Amino acid sequence: MIDQQIAIPTRDGHTATFITHPERGGPFPVILFYMDAPAIREELRDMARRLATSGYYVMLPNLYYRSGVMELGPLPADPNAPERKRMFALMASLTIPMIMDDTRALLTYAEGQAAANTKIVGTVGYCMSGRYAVNAATHFPDRVKAAASIYGTQLATDQDDSPHLAASKAKAELYFACAETDIYAPTEIIEKVKQGMSGAKAEVEIYPGTHHGFAFPKRPVYDRDAAERHWERLLALYRRNLV
Repeated sequence: MIDQQIAIPTRDGHTATFITHPERGGPFPVILFYMDAPAIREELRDMARRLATSGYYVMLPNLYYRSGVMELGPLPADPNAPERKRMFALMASLTIPMIMDDTRALLTYAEGQAAANTKIVGTVGYCMSGRYAVNAATHFPDRVKAAASIYGTQLATDQDDSPHLAASKAKAELYFACAETDIYAPTEIIEKVKQGMSGAKAEVEIYPGTHHGFAFPKRPVYDRDAAERHWERLLALYRRNLV
């Protein structure tokens, strides 16, 4: 495997992007892996590496670069802790148009890499980035063939770019993995997503007995069985579409 970190130029600066892919056998389909709110950390790099071992060119960009932030470090459990308030402020500073600009920059960079096949792209976003993964499919419909939101937030809003409206705008197969108990994506929101995906090439799956964050090994809510199921679903999604 080849791991590297590249400062990729964007409209607003440079985003430090972790890239991992197999050493031989390319070019590989590109996977855009959008981080969750706690930012870049070794836990996410390891997840990117796991994806890459299945034959993908995985890009994990730092989405907080506009604020000059890369890694947040350990976060206290107390929601009122200054570190958590800072995280929520950083998360709120991002918009879908910003991240789609970044996505364009990432794909432009990858176009110049012999190991990457940018005609075949998959996306995945966790937590705050589920909506970014889905919107990449609507903004780049001729490239993004599969998009996955893993316990994504803000999935059904009153905006035109709401993820629950994506089915009519994307050509990709869409997958939504949802925790059974999730204050950031309650049942009524998931029902709106299900209605929006009705009849589309999409699946909305609720993982029984899980809480928001269940796929991350370092979280107290980590659920090994559910996490492994999410990997199986994700890799199957890519196998079906990234060919």
